[in-house]
Amino acid sequence: VQLQASGGGSVQAGDSLRLSCVASESAISAYNIGWFHQAPGKGRKFVAAITLSGRPTPYADSAEGRFTISRDNAKNTVYLQMNTLNSEDTGDYYCGVDLGEYPRRNSREYVYWGPGTQVTVSS
Repeated sequence: VQLQASGGGSVQAGDSLRLSCVASESAISAYNIGWFHQAPGKGRKFVAAITLSGRPTPYADSAEGRFTISRDNAKNTVYLQMNTLNSEDTGDYYCGVDLGEYPRRNSREYVYWGPGTQVTVSS
């Protein structure tokens, strides 16, 4: 499977964005998918994940109450709705596949990373 993240952009604090993770060459419905955030100069950190059955796992503390992960298997896409953005959300966002039974929080457990999408939040 190949993944492609999109939907990033430059917004003001308090705005919203919806990121998309689109799969090609294989059905996204077969995979647990996770979203990760990489701030400038920092490592890749867990944001949210969703099981192949469509159940979100517990969000990262920074995302809880503001972000929502969902999937539309008919469109071969997993979404990350991000509301009330702040400057700490700035960075690149990546989606990846966890081939384990349940999506984990460690980026090293993920494969098939696609190119990220950049989010810039200005205060």
